[in-house]
Amino acid sequence: MIRLKVNGLARQFDGDPDMPLLWYLRDTLGLTGTKFGCGAGLCGSCTVHLGGAAVRSCITPMSAAAGKNVTTIEGLDQAGAHPLQKAWKTAHVPQCGYCQPGQIMQAAALLKSHPHPNDADIDQAMQGNLCRCGTYQRIRQAIKIAAGGKS
Repeated sequence: MIRLKVNGLARQFDGDPDMPLLWYLRDTLGLTGTKFGCGAGLCGSCTVHLGGAAVRSCITPMSAAAGKNVTTIEGLDQAGAHPLQKAWKTAHVPQCGYCQPGQIMQAAALLKSHPHPNDADIDQAMQGNLCRCGTYQRIRQAIKIAAGGKS
């Protein structure tokens, strides 16, 4: 039995410990904000926080979540009032929007460790999150807005 917390709620899982965390979140819990992209941990669409760190949930086995806190895009702020969620709207970041939950979760981990990142910090932290629409400049602008800096 794997015990964990997802978005602050105690949960348990009694299945295959090698099952990807992504499938548990989407298929078992119905938290579909976390997206399946590549299935190989390369695109970042499935990014969630595990114990406060950004991880790719498509390659993170359930066993790695034992005893830990998992935060998905739904748990960041249900009302959409997290500074990054607001900044994403202000900077008009999304186009198709598919990658955006993963982008926001990666950015939230960045701001937790680097509250006032410069362009190089942002580029380095976000380099593993792909956006097919190419909104990288707006993503950088939104992160700066959320950090309290001018864009």
